[in-house]
Amino acid sequence: MTAASVFPDLEALLPRVSKPVQYVGGELNAQLKDWDAADVRWALMYPDAYEVGLPNQGVQILYEVLNERVDALAERCYSVWPDLEALMREHGVPAFTVDGHRPLGAFDLLGVSFSTELGYTNLLTALDLAGIPLHAVDRDETHPVVVAGGHAAFNPEPVSRFVDVAAIGDGEEVVGDITDVVRDWKAQGRPGGRRELLLRLAATDGCYVPSLYEVTYGEDGGIAAVEPVDARVPRTVTKRTTTELDEWPYPKAPLVPLAETVHERASVEIFRGCTRGCRFCQAGMITRPVRERSLEGIGKMVDASVRASGFDEVGLLSLSSADHSEIAEITKGLADRYEGTNTSLSLPSTRVDAFNIDLANEISRNGRRSGLTFAPEGGSERIRRVINKMVSEEDLIRTVSEAFAQGWRQVKLYFMCGLPTEEDEDVLEIAGMAHRVIKAGRAASGRNDVRCTISIGGFVPKPHTPFQWAAQAHPDVVDDRLRKLRAAVNADRKIGRNIGMRYHDGQPSLVEGLLARGDRRVGAVIERVWREGGRFDGWSEHFSYERWMTAAAAELEPLGVSVDWYTTRERGRDEVLPWDHLDSGLERDWLWDDWQDALAGREQDDCRWTPCFDCGVCPSTGTDIEVGPSGTTLLPLTVVNPLTQR
Repeated sequence: MTAASVFPDLEALLPRVSKPVQYVGGELNAQLKDWDAADVRWALMYPDAYEVGLPNQGVQILYEVLNERVDALAERCYSVWPDLEALMREHGVPAFTVDGHRPLGAFDLLGVSFSTELGYTNLLTALDLAGIPLHAVDRDETHPVVVAGGHAAFNPEPVSRFVDVAAIGDGEEVVGDITDVVRDWKAQGRPGGRRELLLRLAATDGCYVPSLYEVTYGEDGGIAAVEPVDARVPRTVTKRTTTELDEWPYPKAPLVPLAETVHERASVEIFRGCTRGCRFCQAGMITRPVRERSLEGIGKMVDASVRASGFDEVGLLSLSSADHSEIAEITKGLADRYEGTNTSLSLPSTRVDAFNIDLANEISRNGRRSGLTFAPEGGSERIRRVINKMVSEEDLIRTVSEAFAQGWRQVKLYFMCGLPTEEDEDVLEIAGMAHRVIKAGRAASGRNDVRCTISIGGFVPKPHTPFQWAAQAHPDVVDDRLRKLRAAVNADRKIGRNIGMRYHDGQPSLVEGLLARGDRRVGAVIERVWREGGRFDGWSEHFSYERWMTAAAAELEPLGVSVDWYTTRERGRDEVLPWDHLDSGLERDWLWDDWQDALAGREQDDCRWTPCFDCGVCPSTGTDIEVGPSGTTLLPLTVVNPLTQR
């Protein structure tokens, strides 16, 4: 298939759409390689709008890793808004990359990074616009191999009819292995056609090929068995885990967007994984074990990113950044390096019990003193024991009091509604906590203008967590509790006026729950929703609960299952779960035992600082916890300050 640029045809359409700059490419640090010089060509898609997708670390990392290879190239693509989609259909313009504006159908591989399940319909739009058959079974060796990755790929069954391969786990090394397989198959003359290529990919560690497994169902509607259809296909697929993160210092040159995006900063992942054991957190479970970057490695990455991008904010990323064993040395060393340059630091994810005011002062020393953000997740101490998020209110009040005393004026608190065993009282305690934060802030600062914002999301049970067996709360229950919470917040008007409340209603969460824990039968629902106009389901203005429920009733009920069967029903221990043949490293029995501990309100320790409690990750993945301290310090650098170079 030709790889000629479609930009001449696209350019004429851009004056007729919103934010046309998002489709033109050419960002600082973007790459465009010679098409004919590459043996293997990847299109990397983030299935959401440019403003959400461009900052995504996963895509940027793979983009650089692949483009460093002399035998490969990678280009990026994002979902197009409905206004451009309609014009592309009218004028016959296919789905394209933003780098070379080459048609997606011309690439060897289409890699799709799913951070959330609500991006599934956007994948179908891209496939259809590209002229790639929606169903994997209808593709031949002339079509790209569609590879799903990201956290949602740990249960790819709902999109199994649309993707050829799911890459489970960390992507840095597996994309190289996939590239090698495709390169060799092409060099050998494509023997055995597409099926042989898929068999070779299925033999690659971390690669799951859904079409090479047969799923059978029992009379009760549950899965009876999942069996490989070929002797060359493994019975279970184990996730890939990248170790020694200092050897993978990506992205080295962050992309600088042309249009406004949700995050405009240089982001450096300071460690991967989490052992806190929050039972609701899929990311914390599937990314175990903890692997820290060294102090020196972080310093080099920050310096390279700032010099290559010109960003004046550096985000130190992880699931709980203040847990890095050398976080105090990192923040002080970086603040010292960049003092006087207006380059500020941020810790987007911190826990109250790993946070202190010295840390806050360091990250705000050279730039903005914005609000502090914490995530107690549950309003009552009882519910925090259930979810194993043991953040005490005493610690929270002490931390925010000191912050308010030293000049901060606002704090944001994140919570969830609809957690297992939750009652109205657990949610109403959120109001009490927010009231006490305001009172403490006023007392500490001597001012009445302190603010607290509470943000509440609906809880969605996720695969590979202790809550994978839990019943999800119905949207009516979630919405009723949120109404009661708003009334409780405003019950004391003198305090309530200083409290902001942001929340998501329960309906999108139920659809996310259907997609998160669904099996292959849910694929028909996704396709029906898409054919009936479903796009950008993660955006409230485009989401239609009625469309999803109508499609689910039409597709699932004739099969003897329903939305409630997938979402609000509690599972039993022996039920075969759709993702049981995909190994995240966590022992199934350990997850079940932790689920029972949750129901009993028993806590689980952090194994980073306590003896191993046999979750199974380290021996099953051949890795171990990698933490400091290294005992080193950041050396001073000569920082380029553009303000002094005039």
